[in-house]
Amino acid sequence: MTSAKTPADEAEARAIQGELRKSVVLDEVGPPVGTGLIAGVDVAYDDERDLVAAAAVVLDAATLDVVEEATAVGRVSFPYVPGLLAFRELPTVLAALESLTVTPGLVVCDGYGLAHPRGFGLACHLGVVTGLPSIGVAKNPFTFTYEEPGARRGDASPLLAPDGAVVGRALRTQDGIKPVYVSVGHRVSLDNACAHTLALGPRYRIPETTRRADSLCRRALREAVAE
Repeated sequence: MTSAKTPADEAEARAIQGELRKSVVLDEVGPPVGTGLIAGVDVAYDDERDLVAAAAVVLDAATLDVVEEATAVGRVSFPYVPGLLAFRELPTVLAALESLTVTPGLVVCDGYGLAHPRGFGLACHLGVVTGLPSIGVAKNPFTFTYEEPGARRGDASPLLAPDGAVVGRALRTQDGIKPVYVSVGHRVSLDNACAHTLALGPRYRIPETTRRADSLCRRALREAVAE
């Protein structure tokens, strides 16, 4: 994996985004659904102590059983700037991923990929620096618009940028429940990203990868604060 450079300021961060964006691969389908290992990553913050905890949880795609999990805790090294969130999260997320002894075939981020103001959200950034196929599954549509999809599990509608470009999908993962917002990160098609999201969410709105990573990073942060 490649280490994540911490930019000195917003201008440098945007320049790094622009350069790395050229390496996003959009012409691969990605790993088949229900096979191999899939990692979920998430972070939790303690703003008072300037701490960030990241978790990486690897599931067996066929059974959704946990295969391995890892955490990392670090100092927040970049301020909160909308559109530049990856620079706050990536160093610690990479540390957690690098602690794993297995290599996942897909990484699911609790956030965005191409559905980003500059087309380079956390899922894209993480995919490019690790080389791993990646997708973003977000809980809200950020600044993008969509028509409400049908009420049944699997129903979807395009997630649209202000210029009308399709940057992802609003995907209903459970009947009658608010959709999630899926976007491609790196080396995965949008169809495949949505299929993986459904396979990872048999019972709940949010993929099991994210649910487990969220719980683990929160626990790691509590333990770090208690020390």
